[in-house]
Amino acid sequence: MFFTRLVSGVALLIAAVLAFYIGNLPLIILSALISVIGLFEFYRALGLEKKNIVYLGYIYSIIYYCLIYFKLNQYIFFSVIAFLLVIFAIYVFTFPKYKTEEISLIFMGVMYIPILFSYVYNTRTYEDGKYLAWLILISSWGSDTCAYVAGSLFGKHKIAPVLSPKKSVEGSIGGVLGAALIGGIVGFILSGHFKSTISPAFTCAVSCGIGSIISQVGDALASAIKRNHNIKDYGNLIPGHGGILDRFDSMIFTAPAIFFAIYFLG
Repeated sequence: MFFTRLVSGVALLIAAVLAFYIGNLPLIILSALISVIGLFEFYRALGLEKKNIVYLGYIYSIIYYCLIYFKLNQYIFFSVIAFLLVIFAIYVFTFPKYKTEEISLIFMGVMYIPILFSYVYNTRTYEDGKYLAWLILISSWGSDTCAYVAGSLFGKHKIAPVLSPKKSVEGSIGGVLGAALIGGIVGFILSGHFKSTISPAFTCAVSCGIGSIISQVGDALASAIKRNHNIKDYGNLIPGHGGILDRFDSMIFTAPAIFFAIYFLG
């Protein structure tokens, strides 16, 4: 199991690094693919995967990513409203086929996964995006590693005893400090390559610290949903890791956190 988890983890990291480095079409395709699969896993966890209306969520996700890729951002808010009105109309004209809760969860899934995760690509579109996009990985996967190490060494106080009994306050703090430290070091080393980012070391350190805090919220949210619906993993697509949401749950929240942190700091 450890070897399988290690191999699949390394493969994921390599794929992410290549997509982040190349950017453009490969990254938007990978982001859209992860989003649609993640959305399917989310709907399945909630028992909605056999409802025909979920296909609207998948279709809209593709449309949304096309709008981003072709720089039609002025139509994004309109598209969100249009999607909401369409699912409301279906709810009304097929009543009582769907429940109110199901319609709400269809919309929530799209807001939660495709839209939040799209900020991976949005961050890459910054002028210094080739380097800034790495902060998303540092704030999610790097933070997880630092939190695990700190929690193993110093963990005494449980941060969420019922939801995540193995996670501690000390581990959480270690994750934030570790991510900020790694981000600061990366920013300092690459400072000569930045064109528009002010004080790269400071910006990267603070952004990673913020991203780490938000990533832990994303991780906890994914865990809470699984607990509510009595499932261990969202899927088994990634050997040793579970499903897409099991591996990218924190990154879904980290991506917009990093994007806006850079926007206000850089």
